[in-house]
Amino acid sequence: MFALKWLLMAAGVAMFGTAAGVVGYDVYLAMQFQKLMGSGEPGAAEKAGMRRPMRWSLAAKWFGLAWVPLLLAMSIASVPEGSGGVRISQISGTLPGTLYPGVHLVMPLVQRVAVYDLRDHLYTTNAAPGTATKNEILNVQTREGLTIGLAISVRYRLDPQRLGYIDANLAQPVDSEIVAPVVSTAFRDLAPNYVVREVFSTKRDEFRAKTTKTITDRLGADGIIVKEVLLRDVHLPEEYAKGLEGILLKEQESERMEFETAIYEKQVKVAELQAEAEKARQLKHSEADAASRVIAAKAEADAMQYTLPLKQKQIEQSRLEAQARKEATVENAEAAAQSKITDSKAEAERRRVLAAADADTTRLNAAANADTIRLTAAADAERLQGEAAVLKQNPMLIQKIIAERLSDKLQIIMVPTDGRNFFASDVLRSAFSGGLPSGGTDETDQDANAPARKQAQILKTK
Repeated sequence: MFALKWLLMAAGVAMFGTAAGVVGYDVYLAMQFQKLMGSGEPGAAEKAGMRRPMRWSLAAKWFGLAWVPLLLAMSIASVPEGSGGVRISQISGTLPGTLYPGVHLVMPLVQRVAVYDLRDHLYTTNAAPGTATKNEILNVQTREGLTIGLAISVRYRLDPQRLGYIDANLAQPVDSEIVAPVVSTAFRDLAPNYVVREVFSTKRDEFRAKTTKTITDRLGADGIIVKEVLLRDVHLPEEYAKGLEGILLKEQESERMEFETAIYEKQVKVAELQAEAEKARQLKHSEADAASRVIAAKAEADAMQYTLPLKQKQIEQSRLEAQARKEATVENAEAAAQSKITDSKAEAERRRVLAAADADTTRLNAAANADTIRLTAAADAERLQGEAAVLKQNPMLIQKIIAERLSDKLQIIMVPTDGRNFFASDVLRSAFSGGLPSGGTDETDQDANAPARKQAQILKTK
């Protein structure tokens, strides 16, 4: 049918060309005639022939006939595979009804067919710039006010039953004018109800499901069937992504620990089951041992029926021997207890006597020490009184004692020039003067200063 349409169009164009050729040829002949007539040559009219009139009627016929195949070709509308069409009248607008793939007849010059692709379409956005594709970048804001990028894909198709409504009421093209704003608005309206963490992980499916329902309802009202909405990727802010990565690592570590804990619990369970099995096995062995012992006891009881009289005699003999050993043991124990009691009394008496002797000795030593201290104190008092009396009678004795106790290596003695109470003032003066002190000539003074001179002589010699 497509070839027939083009064949009719070619025939119409050929007829238009024929009409134009007829008119052009007649115009050419008229120009040649005018040229010959203007030259004035004899016989020009005969050479050119009689002037031929313009064949307008023939050209008009060809021109009229040319519209027939053209109108026939224009009345044929073809809808390709995977598409649908609607008739659009220049008088009444879009006509109801859908034209499916195939050949359809329309009124030429009055109606035309608008063709729409009924196959699945894909609307895609990117989460962040820098990708190879030039799709739109979809950014939304979450409850915290953070901006995240969403990479989504919406698969949809036009409803064949509502192509007339789509053509008459929706802006064209539908992909960029209708689908893109509806999808981006749906995600931007729902994103503030979630935090970033929920959109990224915990409530990602819920977020996608709600946006899918919103998009499906809005586009479905306009005759656009949404088949699937995919949330391919969520682009987080850089700082938040670093923090979330740390949290996810901790959660993975927690999940790993829970998994290991579950494994340990299972191992403990296995150990308990093994212990129960071992216990049951031991119980079975014990029951078997008990049964074997019961059988042995029964056999022994049967044997004891014959050996019981002998055993009874042996038991009686053993009982008598045990009674005798018991009586001997009791007597020995009583004798040992009596001996221990006697020894304990003697030891207690000895310790009491020793304690009394130690107390008397301590008391006597204390009395002796007290007497010694009193006597020593009295002797020291008497000695001090005697020394005090001697010093009172002879004050120069203190200076003599000091001089005797000085070091034998003493070479220089520094004394005050006006010292009156220091022995060196008179002793050294008499020693270096070699006689009596100034103003003294009495023999009694000489006798009184004799010890001082002697001390000075001793110091000089040293």
